[in-house]
Amino acid sequence: MKFLADRLSRNCLRFAFGKVKEKRPFDNIAMCLLPDHLHCVWKLPEGDADFSTRWNSIKSLFTKTYLKSGGHEGQRNVSRMQTGEAAVWQRRFWEHQIRNESDLQRHIDYIHYNPVKHGLVEKIEDWQWSTYHKFVQSGFYGDMKLDDMKRTCESIICAGE
Repeated sequence: MKFLADRLSRNCLRFAFGKVKEKRPFDNIAMCLLPDHLHCVWKLPEGDADFSTRWNSIKSLFTKTYLKSGGHEGQRNVSRMQTGEAAVWQRRFWEHQIRNESDLQRHIDYIHYNPVKHGLVEKIEDWQWSTYHKFVQSGFYGDMKLDDMKRTCESIICAGE
């Protein structure tokens, strides 16, 4: 379901992130919003590794706000009907603990390269719903070329991450 590509979804997502961050703080280091999923790199407070509660809260608050505001859910399967669960998000998420600066760089590159990987744009800079533009303005990417970023991203895919 391609539900994240419209203004209503982006507004509901911004609202959900803000509310959850008030109760369970985190820094959103990098992000890319795609039509049917999103990628983030978060930094949690020292001694706090609870990504799950944050994601569940964001997804729950988004879903309630989105559906109440006229958003549509996808087709419910039998399991979702039995539990009363809306068919908006996939049930799981992928979590990875960043090991070092190189690992952080690779995952930020992967997130920013995703619109190209999925064939949504030919150039990363053409995708507006990404922190890529802030990273470029800050000088983070310097002279990095698209092919360099593609190789970095392929290494993550090949590693099974």
